[in-house]
Amino acid sequence: MHTSTQSFVLALALIVSATAIAQEQKRDTEIQQIIVTATKRESALQDVPFSIAAVTEQQIRNTGTTDLPELARNIPGLTITDLGPGQSQVAVRGISAGQVVRDQPGVKEQVGVYLDESPISIALFTPDLDLFDLERFEILRGPQGTLFGAGSLAGTLRYITVQPQINTFEATGEISASDGSDTEFGGAVKGVVNLPLGEKTAVRVVGFYNDLAGFIDATQPSLAVRENQDSGKKAGGRIALLWQPIEELSITPRVVYQDLDTDGFPRIDFYNILANPFTTTQPPVFLGERGQFTQLTEGIDDNFRLGDLKIEYDFGPVTLTSISSYTDREVVVTRDATSLTGSVTFDIGGTPDEVRISSPLIDTTRLHAFSQELRLASADEGAPFQWVAGAFYQNFGRRYGQELPTPGYDEITRRLANTDSAANGAPPDNPFFSSLRYDFRQYALFGEGTYDFTEQWSLTAGVRWYDFKEDRLLTFAGFFAVPQTDVPGSVDSDGFSPRAILTYRPNDRMNFSAQISRGFRLGGINDPLNAPICSDEDRALFGSVFSPTWADEKAWNYELGAKTQLADGRVIFNASIYYSDIEDLQANVDAGSCSSRIVVNVPSAHTLGVEAELFARPTERWDFGISATWVEARIDTTITGGGTTPIAGIRDGNRLPTAPEVQAAASITYSWPWGAVNGYATFTAQYVGSSYTQLADQEPPFGTLDSDPDSPAPAFITYGDPTIDSFTFPAKLPSYDIGNLRIGVRGELWEGALFLNNVWDERAFLSLDRERGTRARVGYLTNRPRTYGIMFRRSF
Repeated sequence: MHTSTQSFVLALALIVSATAIAQEQKRDTEIQQIIVTATKRESALQDVPFSIAAVTEQQIRNTGTTDLPELARNIPGLTITDLGPGQSQVAVRGISAGQVVRDQPGVKEQVGVYLDESPISIALFTPDLDLFDLERFEILRGPQGTLFGAGSLAGTLRYITVQPQINTFEATGEISASDGSDTEFGGAVKGVVNLPLGEKTAVRVVGFYNDLAGFIDATQPSLAVRENQDSGKKAGGRIALLWQPIEELSITPRVVYQDLDTDGFPRIDFYNILANPFTTTQPPVFLGERGQFTQLTEGIDDNFRLGDLKIEYDFGPVTLTSISSYTDREVVVTRDATSLTGSVTFDIGGTPDEVRISSPLIDTTRLHAFSQELRLASADEGAPFQWVAGAFYQNFGRRYGQELPTPGYDEITRRLANTDSAANGAPPDNPFFSSLRYDFRQYALFGEGTYDFTEQWSLTAGVRWYDFKEDRLLTFAGFFAVPQTDVPGSVDSDGFSPRAILTYRPNDRMNFSAQISRGFRLGGINDPLNAPICSDEDRALFGSVFSPTWADEKAWNYELGAKTQLADGRVIFNASIYYSDIEDLQANVDAGSCSSRIVVNVPSAHTLGVEAELFARPTERWDFGISATWVEARIDTTITGGGTTPIAGIRDGNRLPTAPEVQAAASITYSWPWGAVNGYATFTAQYVGSSYTQLADQEPPFGTLDSDPDSPAPAFITYGDPTIDSFTFPAKLPSYDIGNLRIGVRGELWEGALFLNNVWDERAFLSLDRERGTRARVGYLTNRPRTYGIMFRRSF
């Protein structure tokens, strides 16, 4: 048995034993309840009538978690497609239409992400915020459209920060350092201070700096190796001011800033036409277990700024809340597209040297977004009827563009194709150029109420009405594109998103619920195919299903849930079973040789799943936790594009991509007194099942490239006169398991710990990364190797 599997089975056995022990022992302290605001009012986690998980900052530290993708592996049902720092794509409960690629700016998110009450999610470029000084992190499973609106079709994630405290001085500093078996030195410095400013005002200041250790080695054309090329830094902070001029009124302005810079991406190259072991016209290249080939520096530069203002006024029977939020964000992504450009150059007859001309693809996103929510909520906690109602407005402008500067390319295309990029409207020597301008606005009204019609029975019902419109101006130019300037496009829709929950509480430690709810994901506008570089087959195939716009995606969710506390609160067991009926799934389609991505609405899909979690504290020294989910996520419609073969894997019965069928996490903590301090040791194990990156990845002959023109597989590019005429690669992302260990000591105001993350040095394939539909390059995004380090934290 694999060492990691043994560890996971051991953890499960210990937890099952702990449950039995807990039934026989009474403790002085129950498992601590976490207070959440998932219903836009405070309530205990166990009292929320739908599936929700929440982890505190202390729990996050204990599991060795440093970012959102690592956090997701500890929370079954939450999946992150990790394309590198700052590029996380979120899925909940298996609802996913495939990886969103960087050049799909019109795609909307399926999971809403909030910093407290400010929306911050943008499809792919959801900021990976630092987890320091959090009160908790909430994961709301299932559609949350009623209270959280568009983008919360599958669920909602919420970073809940610690708020300023009046009449309280506190400060905390934290420092950590790490190294690893196949990684460079890294570390972090973080601090927070809460300052009272008189008796009615307080300010909270947070700052952090993370030195992100690289672990991917990049081979250069000279065959020199640039080690740890994916290193970077993440720095930022926030300042929040709380002013309470009178007891009933609180005003909290805040500014948040984060700057993320990396020098590359955590990608393993499996095959690259420019560097592989099979070429004969140049030295063969062996890239190693964590290696890639690049000719230039890649990376991301992400500047995120948020300013928000929360105002609350207590009128007695009702509370008025206003949240105003403004986001200013600029993201520049540079990736080495030499293999992409070179593959086209090879197809049109370029020389070997011309194929290898360096060609960076530069994506630039500039976003300015404003949102306003105004709501009223009942304030009498003892009343049988509790309600919340409000209005929401959002407006944002987004400017997105791509450049592909490739020295001398105009001369190449003039000689070989009797055209050039400049003649097609692009800047000189840019075989592809785009400029897209989006203007988006949304209005919504929402309301939800809960009526306790007996001490045991309650009914929650709510609805959200929404109306949105998006306009776009598109410019495409260059040899790869069909030239067009300021071509308008528009999409709009409106609708309702209801929810109803019936809850039964036989006693104060147990509740059962039945829920029906509807979530929605807004539609968008497709970009045109890059027809000049499409093969004839791909141009016809993908052109047959191309639509200028795609419709809203909607999901009806039917769910049964149970939450129980046993053994005097020493054991908590929660479980849910759900079925989601998805209409007009927005499938991301990779248009093969066209190097284009389009969205196609799939009429019908579904998910059926079960999730369960068990926490136990049998003695004061032992804490156990295990959680797991199983989900069947399938397409229920076949789209053939006019032929008989399903297009891009859209076949009845195929799995929805990204999310695994099975996911589980287990943790064991042992604490002991050690003089005036307390020692602790925590071990966590995470299992993530196999999955696919895109729908088409499970459709034969995906996973094979072949130079035989009669083969149904995509064409194998024979640059470099390779010794092979075809090759295969893993289409399915295999399952993986990761373990983390942390041993530390806590005093009243300080904590020190040693940690070992990824104990058995698992190399996971997190996502398949491709160029020109796998013809030019095939790679896999991967996780951080084994890392060990030290952390010290001091409070004042």
